[in-house]
Amino acid sequence: MTEPEFTATGVRIGRRLRSLTRAGQVRIRGGRLELLTSYGREIDSAPIGEVRAGKPWFGSPDRATAEVDGRRYLLRLGGQGDDQSGDMGGDAGPRAARRFIEAVRKATGRSG
Repeated sequence: MTEPEFTATGVRIGRRLRSLTRAGQVRIRGGRLELLTSYGREIDSAPIGEVRAGKPWFGSPDRATAEVDGRRYLLRLGGQGDDQSGDMGGDAGPRAARRFIEAVRKATGRSG
């Protein structure tokens, strides 16, 4: 079993104005993006080639958007344990958001 290409925990995942989970997980593993609740239940998943990631126009720097099969999710990556290096400094959320966007773009072959 290979290591995941990206993992973030403690992620707030929402759609439009509705919060789906406050402590979810985002994983890129085996060529798929998975959005999971805090209990590990799948919210959505798709092959990474069908996923678009970016930054919202307005909002804090610890946020990213993921469009999965036409459904747009707002991810707040400022939660606990989302930085794999173990350094939980004040910029852990923005750093995790950048890493997520870069991981999706790298996996899909898009530049940004």
